[in-house]
Amino acid sequence: MISRGLTEAGTEQTYMQNLRRRNNCENQLHKGSTWLETSAREPSKVLHWAQSNADFVIPLYCFDPRHYLGTHCYGFPKTGPHRLRFLLESVKDLREMLKKKGSTLVVRKGKPEDVVRDLITQLGSVSAVAFHEEATQEELDVEKGLCQVCSQHGVKIQTFWASTLYHRDDLPFRHIARLPDVYTHFRKAVESGAKVRPTLHMADQLKPLAPGVEEGCIPTMEDLGQKDPVTDPRTAFPCSGGETQALMRLQYYFWDTNLVASYKETRNGLVGMDYSTKFAPWLALGCISPRYIYEQIRKYEKERTANQSTYWVLFELLWRDYFRFVALKYGKRIFSLRGLQSKEVPWKKDLQLFDCWKEGKTGVPFVDANMRELAATGFMSNRGRQNVASFLTKDLGLDWRMGAEWFEYLLVDYDVCSNYGNWLYSAGIGNDPRDNRKFNMIKQGLDYDGNAGVTLGETYPQPVVTAPEWSRHINQGPQGRSPHPRGRRGPAHTPMQHRDRGIDFYFSRKKDV
Repeated sequence: MISRGLTEAGTEQTYMQNLRRRNNCENQLHKGSTWLETSAREPSKVLHWAQSNADFVIPLYCFDPRHYLGTHCYGFPKTGPHRLRFLLESVKDLREMLKKKGSTLVVRKGKPEDVVRDLITQLGSVSAVAFHEEATQEELDVEKGLCQVCSQHGVKIQTFWASTLYHRDDLPFRHIARLPDVYTHFRKAVESGAKVRPTLHMADQLKPLAPGVEEGCIPTMEDLGQKDPVTDPRTAFPCSGGETQALMRLQYYFWDTNLVASYKETRNGLVGMDYSTKFAPWLALGCISPRYIYEQIRKYEKERTANQSTYWVLFELLWRDYFRFVALKYGKRIFSLRGLQSKEVPWKKDLQLFDCWKEGKTGVPFVDANMRELAATGFMSNRGRQNVASFLTKDLGLDWRMGAEWFEYLLVDYDVCSNYGNWLYSAGIGNDPRDNRKFNMIKQGLDYDGNAGVTLGETYPQPVVTAPEWSRHINQGPQGRSPHPRGRRGPAHTPMQHRDRGIDFYFSRKKDV
């Protein structure tokens, strides 16, 4: 799959296959030929097709140096230490899985189009390059480069759509241009007019590598310009990369503990492993398929219980789909300062204010705690992400791309479509029917982190900005009110007045959320 990372983090995984041509290609049966596939970590249509048509399969994973340079607007590192470590773990796990099935993972450092050109030259008779199609510009540029290389060498290109719960071709819209600009409209249309395709069975034995191909070494953190991050014992995501760990997490969250049955009540938690599924990092790298999660949800609903919580997991997978399809519809506009709505907003580029935000020194405890957690662990709760994004765009008035690119750098679960889609939403220039949604930082802190035990201006520095709506909360501590039971030290349960707020503020009808 040509993508950022096993989807977003900046590498390409290719299955290079010695394919005996059939039918009109009988003249090459005596020596076979080789195909290159770029595919996701999941048992994919690409790999399934390769196994059905090839005598030799060469899985190839390229560490693209462009993904370890700077972000487009502000030059932050594209891939941070936590995500890189998770990526390396995922690549190692993939190699081990392939070896158990009679194959292995060939690893190279270099641009995929250059690596593929070199392998075509080395192997001589290459019949096809296959990959999963992507949605955003940098990945599409790589696909274009691969197509040019293959065309120059007379090599066939075979592409497939993957990574979403619902297949692009199964959407109840005749063309992606007709994709609704409001999520609710999309969700209702898809739920009533489309079906999830079944997962494909991974063969017990995979085709071997073509002779003469060396597997290569998996690079280290230092090879890619990063230091191995120190693991903070407080992290809400102490997990490793790879399909093995992803399947263990699903087994734990669904079948061992039944936590999935209370997901809707606990999903807005802040710290700890159990308040949410934590599938996002593995989904972002293709270590687990959204369709496999869907099948496991349906199985759980049949064998254990079906309720709002089990449905809400699918609801969130649909959000992930939606942002990917939005990227298909709008192309480069998802990265534009003016957003999808071409709206002129006087965004500031105050680097001093931005430094306060990214370093967790804004004087707003709830914002600061979440930003420090992100820097220390590469993870932040969904509730935290909504608040820090709202603060940067609505309270500080900073260019929303500063926040999006900072998240791109640090998040272990960075996904280009979800990240930029959510930031556009928070900035009021994306797929939101309303543009005036804003979090009250002080109220949110009291509601969700009431055990913080600080008072602004006394035990905590004054905020760098003060919003008018904070006034009725700014001097209020947890005394006289019950701290939110889902705060950092409390059990993960949502009080009744918050239960229908959804996983984020997108669905709130109130201004003061």
